[in-house]
Amino acid sequence: MDSTLACLAAWMTRQRWYAGKGRVPSLRLVAWFDLAPVETGAATDDPALPRVRTFLVLDEGALPVVLYQVPIVARATASVEDSGDHVIGDPEPGVTFIDGPHDPAYTRALLTLVTRGGSGSGPRTSVTGVPAADFAAPAASYESAVLSGEQSNTSIIYRSGDGGPSIICKVFRQLHPGLNPDIELQCALSASGSTHVPAAVGVLEGAWPDLATAGGSVSGSLAFAQEFLPDVDDAWRVALRAAARLEDFTVAAREIGEATADVHVALARLFPTHETQQTDRTATADTWTRRLTMAIAEVPGIAEQRDAIEAVYARALETAWPPLQRIHGDLHLGQVLHTPGRGWVLLDFEGEPLRPMAERVRADLALRDVAGMLRSFDYVAGSIRLDTPDQSPDAALAWARAARRAFLDGYAAASGIELEAQRDLLAALEIDKAVYEAIYEARNRPTWVPIPLRAIARLVEQPTVNA
Repeated sequence: MDSTLACLAAWMTRQRWYAGKGRVPSLRLVAWFDLAPVETGAATDDPALPRVRTFLVLDEGALPVVLYQVPIVARATASVEDSGDHVIGDPEPGVTFIDGPHDPAYTRALLTLVTRGGSGSGPRTSVTGVPAADFAAPAASYESAVLSGEQSNTSIIYRSGDGGPSIICKVFRQLHPGLNPDIELQCALSASGSTHVPAAVGVLEGAWPDLATAGGSVSGSLAFAQEFLPDVDDAWRVALRAAARLEDFTVAAREIGEATADVHVALARLFPTHETQQTDRTATADTWTRRLTMAIAEVPGIAEQRDAIEAVYARALETAWPPLQRIHGDLHLGQVLHTPGRGWVLLDFEGEPLRPMAERVRADLALRDVAGMLRSFDYVAGSIRLDTPDQSPDAALAWARAARRAFLDGYAAASGIELEAQRDLLAALEIDKAVYEAIYEARNRPTWVPIPLRAIARLVEQPTVNA
């Protein structure tokens, strides 16, 4: 097992979903389970067949520690011709590990579990497939491919060779006890008949040792399959094209606002809400202050705006707050797809990947999603200004202002909320988001820092509803 962990550790550091960039993992095997290859359904101890195994490994070098799900397919080295990054390595002579989502032996076994149900087990672990819809096509009739560009998970796209519906299955790389909010919220919305989320297909649940105690076990989400919408653009790309040509985007922005409001109204109906307490305000204020202090240390340009920012925060804390409810948690234009005949569809209700899972499942301000979308329109204009410096800055700003206004109009009309009454709170939430963006850009894309800095300067002078 030491050779297996060493092989995994060397490979994990190159993966986008690995959280500890810049250091070598310190791995401990927590549990593992095997899946029977779908081609024959034969036992996994048949040496002539590839072994489909999922390791649950704990990175004890991280603070806090992180539990990873690493599905692999073990094949005879002589049969492995490719040498891409999805080839993990050779933990022992004659055996090569392939990253499971890139190997049909794993992808077919996974699809079978989530669409048809079933269970399996391994040392200190068990798994159960829970179908949410009827997909009768056999897994072997689907061709699979991995979606590129994801940061924290791995999604597998399944396209049927028999003309059946396409499926996308998200494999959660970092595991947490409890039902993942992406599954919880989308399944509830889908079951309620909402057309603004993809239809749920099935879930893979697991149980593993409780890492917080000396005994017992916890359960959580391993994978989530849902309807895949092929040949569609996300709203970010659609907006970028429109902004580059200075084409009107107000109709689309209003429709996105209406879809966002429809989802918020449905979530408030499907899940408990509660009136804002003083403890909620205090916790939010503490988060704002902590993030601003961090940003000033890393982005000195924010320091000159500190008094003005804190004044907006103070006004927001004095105003009346709406009830707290379940929300998307990480809403931006990239999380919205346009589908012909169906309109705008929201994706990825998992929340901000860097936030602890316990925070992501709490009731929150729906206006936080609104602020995230407003920042996304601003980013479209900001990126256009960076990519096309000859374009008039005023033109890009006017495009973003019109899109923001249309989004807010659509949201207010569909939700029935008087946003003018929430002006100060929405401004504070958008400034806090821009402060977070400034920290991110300073660490990852320094040339983009002016985008959130310009937004902060504008927002402390102008109320969000009219900015």
